[in-house]
Amino acid sequence: MVELLYGSGLRLQECLTLRIKDIDFSLNTITVRQGKGDKDRVTLLPSSVSDRLRVQIQKTLALHQQDLADGHGEVYMPHALERKYPNAARSPIWQFLFPSTRLGPDPRSGIIRRHHLHNTALRKHIKTAVAKTAIHKPVKTHTFRHSFATRLLQKGYDIRTIQKLLGHEDVTTTEIYTHVLNRGAMGVISPIDD
Repeated sequence: MVELLYGSGLRLQECLTLRIKDIDFSLNTITVRQGKGDKDRVTLLPSSVSDRLRVQIQKTLALHQQDLADGHGEVYMPHALERKYPNAARSPIWQFLFPSTRLGPDPRSGIIRRHHLHNTALRKHIKTAVAKTAIHKPVKTHTFRHSFATRLLQKGYDIRTIQKLLGHEDVTTTEIYTHVLNRGAMGVISPIDD
């Protein structure tokens, strides 16, 4: 999950709510559905995580098969899709990529379902990992998203591409990362300084 946050620029909730169908290995893309502002976007799937992600999908599918055998196996469907596609909630492609370890009642319907991991799960792991290091700065899940944007700027990618990958509506939001590079507001280094 951390590799996806850093390698794709995902927000924590976007990562948690990924479904199997949102991963496209042939195009190396991740489709983020209902991200911040209820907007969809496509970002990159780092090739370095593909093998581990395939293993994660197999684990999720095995868990889903067990849930089906136990009389469960449904996931929450967004908006009106539950009515439009009544069998989709049991379909493997709609399962959350990072499922919860437990089944629980859906607060909307009371149906016992497997939701995605809770947002505190990854935060606890990160806190534990940071405590074992010599890092003396705050490290949050959003730190990896900031690092993604900063690293792309350092590598010379244009601000508009980074804006699109991050899903920022306004480029000025993306431009905040240029200050980290000790560059001007436009993210440009003067030719005399190069």
